Amino acid sequence: MSRHFTLSDPLALDDLHTFLSRAARLEDGSVRLIAGGGVLAAYTAVLYPIGLLDEVPTVLGLRTYAVSVDDEFFDAVVPIRSFLQRIESAKKRREAGTEGGTRVSLPMEVNTVTWAAISPPRGGWYGIDGTESDLLEKVAKAGIDEIAEAVPDKAGEQIVRKVRAEVWSRPIDGQEHIPAGAAFAALSMGFLGGDEVRMFETGPWTRLTTQRGHVLVKRKAWTLSR
Repeated sequence: MSRHFTLSDPLALDDLHTFLSRAARLEDGSVRLIAGGGVLAAYTAVLYPIGLLDEVPTVLGLRTYAVSVDDEFFDAVVPIRSFLQRIESAKKRREAGTEGGTRVSLPMEVNTVTWAAISPPRGGWYGIDGTESDLLEKVAKAGIDEIAEAVPDKAGEQIVRKVRAEVWSRPIDGQEHIPAGAAFAALSMGFLGGDEVRMFETGPWTRLTTQRGHVLVKRKAWTLSR
């Protein structure tokens, strides 16, 4: 029997589709889904290191959704593209008014996704001073422009990753414990708006939270604020 979940709000299908479509444009890979207790948490990778010498920070995007409390617990990593197809099928059923319009089944799991083994804690977060959406947007756009100027045409993947690592691992002025890659994730995933960006920490992790979603950053040991 295939794994599945049932969204409590039919309109959440559109939100989940938008979230994953944005994630696929950044990293056309996989999404980690953790369901249990009436909540579905969807984690996607925006930035993550490949190899020991890769200095790019680990930056994840997160959206949560209310699901049926009767759904079984699962923790699965599935391909984004295949999962989007399952969501689109559910949307068609919803629009047709047929049964199962809010039920989504999971595609076949994958087991070779390195970033999915890095698990942010579910609890133990404490609040710290937040920041403004305008600052993150400014940092993200400046980084995007800098990378576009620094990367030559037809550059190899190794050069592109080196430049991206240098730009996105750079700390944000006034927020030295937050890499610029967190601002890039917040902007690219559509999480920024007029509201203040609240921030939380636990261990080596920092979470940036807005009304639209969460960005999770795994900081290096030497940048720990506590």
